[in-house]
Amino acid sequence: MSRYTGPKWKISRRLKYSTLETGKELGKRPYSPGQHGQRRGKLSEYGIQLQEKQKVRYTYGVNERQFRKTFNEAKKMSGRQGENFLFLLESRLDNLVYRAGFAKTRRQSRQLVAHGHFLINGKKVDIPSYRVQPGQKVTLKERSRKLDIIKDNLENVVERLAFIDYDENNAAFTYTRFPERKEILSEIKENLIVEFYNR
Repeated sequence: MSRYTGPKWKISRRLKYSTLETGKELGKRPYSPGQHGQRRGKLSEYGIQLQEKQKVRYTYGVNERQFRKTFNEAKKMSGRQGENFLFLLESRLDNLVYRAGFAKTRRQSRQLVAHGHFLINGKKVDIPSYRVQPGQKVTLKERSRKLDIIKDNLENVVERLAFIDYDENNAAFTYTRFPERKEILSEIKENLIVEFYNR
């Protein structure tokens, strides 16, 4: 299955979860899209697990193959598999660029990375799924600092998460550590995703 590029708000309404993490999608019409959106029946146990998986997959904008591969990698790590899985997804370059405030959405950050606007420890990286390791420094290219879209996004940043150490003078940030579970996706029940893949 290829990466989803359709309307994000429709997906959020169907899942009853804000995949953009803003809540705007559910503000006006907090029910599923379509003619019978307000009369959907109860989900089965499998349906609940699948829905939880889709919430995370659409939030990070990854296709099914990448998602499953990351899940299998989390199995090999020590600690809780579900939490490790979320930490690996959070370590993607496109996600961290979004978290640092260079982009308004993850979709926009994916485009900025793919266009080669960022350096990791001084080397150009244009792969959105690149996994940043704690301690690595991500820098916006000198010529890219003049882009209006990036300047506007940085000006509108209210707060950054604690695992991102932002350097305003150099338009750079350091991924200091893996996030703590309470810092990301508080509404997600990752144990349901583990059950879905291990059923």
